[in-house]
Amino acid sequence: MDFFASKGHLVVKSYSLVPHNDKSLLLINSGMAPMKSYFTGQETPPNVRIVTCQKCIRTGDIENVGKTARHGTFFEMLGNFSFGDYFKEEAIAWSWEFLTETVGLDADRLYPSVYLEDDEAFAIWNKKMNIPATRIYKMGKEDNFWEHGAGPCGPCSEIYYDMGEKYGCGSPDCTVGCECDRYVEIWNNVFTQFESDGNGNYVELEQKNIDTGMGLERLAAAVQDVPSIFDVDTVASLREHVCQMAGVEYEKGYATDVSVRVIVDHVRSVSFMISDGIMPSNEGRGYVLRRLIRRACRHGRILGMPEQCLSILAKTVIMGSKDGYPELEEKQDFILKVIGIEEEQFDKTIDQGLSILNGMVDSLEKSGIQVLAGAEAFKLYDTYGFPLDLTQEILEEKQISVDMKGFDVAMEKQRKTARAAREETNYMGADVTVYESIDPSVTSIFVGYDRISHQSDITVLTSERALVDTLQQGETGTLFVQETPFYAANGGQEADTGTIETSTGIFVVEDVVHLLGGKIGHIGFVSKGSICVGDNVSLCVDGMKRQLSARNHSATHLLHKALKLVLGSHVEQAGSSVNAQRLRFDFTHFSALTADEITWIEKLVNDEIVHALAVTANVMPIEAAKKQGAQALFGEKYGDEVRVVRLGDFSLELCGGIHVGNTADIMAFKILSESGIAAGVRRMEAVTSLGLLSYYENQEKQLHGAAKLLKTNGEGLADKIVAIQKENKELHSEVDHLKGKMARASVSDVMDRVQEIAGVKLLAIRVENVEPNALRDLSDQLKDKLGEGVVVLASANGDKVGLLVSATDGAIKAGAHAGNLIKAIAGLVGGGGGGRPNMAQAGGKNPNGIEDALEKAKGVLMEQLILLN
Repeated sequence: MDFFASKGHLVVKSYSLVPHNDKSLLLINSGMAPMKSYFTGQETPPNVRIVTCQKCIRTGDIENVGKTARHGTFFEMLGNFSFGDYFKEEAIAWSWEFLTETVGLDADRLYPSVYLEDDEAFAIWNKKMNIPATRIYKMGKEDNFWEHGAGPCGPCSEIYYDMGEKYGCGSPDCTVGCECDRYVEIWNNVFTQFESDGNGNYVELEQKNIDTGMGLERLAAAVQDVPSIFDVDTVASLREHVCQMAGVEYEKGYATDVSVRVIVDHVRSVSFMISDGIMPSNEGRGYVLRRLIRRACRHGRILGMPEQCLSILAKTVIMGSKDGYPELEEKQDFILKVIGIEEEQFDKTIDQGLSILNGMVDSLEKSGIQVLAGAEAFKLYDTYGFPLDLTQEILEEKQISVDMKGFDVAMEKQRKTARAAREETNYMGADVTVYESIDPSVTSIFVGYDRISHQSDITVLTSERALVDTLQQGETGTLFVQETPFYAANGGQEADTGTIETSTGIFVVEDVVHLLGGKIGHIGFVSKGSICVGDNVSLCVDGMKRQLSARNHSATHLLHKALKLVLGSHVEQAGSSVNAQRLRFDFTHFSALTADEITWIEKLVNDEIVHALAVTANVMPIEAAKKQGAQALFGEKYGDEVRVVRLGDFSLELCGGIHVGNTADIMAFKILSESGIAAGVRRMEAVTSLGLLSYYENQEKQLHGAAKLLKTNGEGLADKIVAIQKENKELHSEVDHLKGKMARASVSDVMDRVQEIAGVKLLAIRVENVEPNALRDLSDQLKDKLGEGVVVLASANGDKVGLLVSATDGAIKAGAHAGNLIKAIAGLVGGGGGGRPNMAQAGGKNPNGIEDALEKAKGVLMEQLILLN
């Protein structure tokens, strides 16, 4: 980057791995990818010449990562770019100059290649760079012509490096283009000079561009004379950390090496991805991240590494790369937390999934079958959260494939039905088997829209592991009845709780869930006596909890409409969570709300509460509902018949939840917070009725508590705070004045400590408890006394250190540079810093190093002065 900066290039920091305004990519995968708009002319670049070191992720060949030392998902791409400025002659000359003179590679081991029809590039290499024609390789369109459909394109000129015979295949005709590891492409110059129509027709571009790429790790492998990116010093240190944690040695066994390489590569990728705000999910780039973490976790298990090993290894990645990518260190805690959570979640599913998969493999091997049924693979994926690609990877090691057609059929069937039972319950694994064992003819009918108590008969009982006829006191299980008033959690609204009583026992309902086949399961425990299948029961919902939840739910409908009225029709519900205490509403919007917008939204909702709107619900054909203008949830799938909830003439939505009978029941509405949770998604949290009263009660307690501490009442609190702030400001000013006075007094007789270094005066002293601003004032005073020279000040404040270096104009002309001087000594006090030639400051955390830093300042200044002279 320094080299190309010297050639007039603007040095640009690496762009994020998340593409900006580019839906064609999930992740940035090359140096030019973030600059497409510059190449197409859609945006004007900040400079016609740019150089970058871009972090990149490529997962197209993820299955091969680890199996060879060539493949990896994460790499850093060096690139120099020209947008209508220089072209082939400069690009070729500078690439050769950099590799041979700046990096120092042997020119006799470098071999250029050109597109076979690019006579111009060939002539430049041959005539101007004096490379013999026999050393310039002409290659076809597949190798040396960059083109992706219609758009800018052009020929390439690559530079190969001969790694040496020890990396070769031994064939007498081994040369550039051989599949072995001897001749490695380290540089690619793309000459974007044509516009393609996508049908083989090309037009010369008026503005020709240069797009180059060189893998930093690959270049390092050549410079360090190591066989692969996994042997480059920085990557090798991470590799050795993996081996140390696993208790293995590298290059002692192929299978072990595969796992080591997978972990090394993937932990680098995930650390950088999370630092750019990518979060694990089941789709898009979030799924790529999750897949990488899980793949690394699995190979960690193969090596017998401890739990949470990736979090530990990520620290090594961060330490090794933080200088070039400071965001890694800034977000270290967040990165480690996200990785740790994913590792923990994967650990919960992997054991069960592996056990089941191993059983399937045993059955296949005994039967001599080499294809796993798609339904079986889907069961692992759907029921146990076992990734399909992981199943395929494990089976591939045993020469077994997956029936993908059968898997796709099972996936489509699932999409047309409800979620699997395991996803809906609080139980893991075994409960799915329990629920699947229930007779499919058993169904449940919800009758709770207009009641909170009902009589019915128990049809099924389960324990946590099996179907049972009876549950005794203290036992946990799931209870099914023919008809229930209990609302099962759905659409963001929490489930009802309550009790189910028989003549012989009481069952406490803690959760209610929808299960496949129209079943409603009541999850809880027997608090008294026993209950049996066939018992007639009284089902009683907790009425107050239901009513509070209903108030918050109806408030979300009012809020949804108010958001649309205030922010615009682009607002869509993106999720919600409603319980008895509060409501949470996620919605699509692209900027933070202003205070005025929040106030307006809150007022609209409260106005409709005061208007005491009647709340009604009717079931009707979906087409009829749409004609009435009913609001459907974005992305939600509905049946032919839908339930439409109307709040007066204000709101009309499709909804299956529990609501109040009148908006006046909500009492009042208060927004507590508004924040962003994802790109284009905002979140509001609010309270109503008793939740709002509780909120105000707590606010009142805090207000009175604060007033008591300040010895005033609520009404006088603001005036009291203003008075204290004013007094505090005055005291701070007085303290700063006194500190400055003390600092000046402490150095009143320091001029006898002035030293002369190569004809330049140097005053390097330690002062105590002087703040940064006061250090600058003190430095100015000392420079005035000094006349011409350099002042170095160090101050300890507890365990913190402040450094300041200042230089007069005369000292600068002699060669002194304050910024470089402080950079050289700051490490001794455990810190860093920099600045201009005339003034620089730094901080540190090691007061014990102050004397060494002041002593080193002499030598550094001496070097600066000698170098100039």
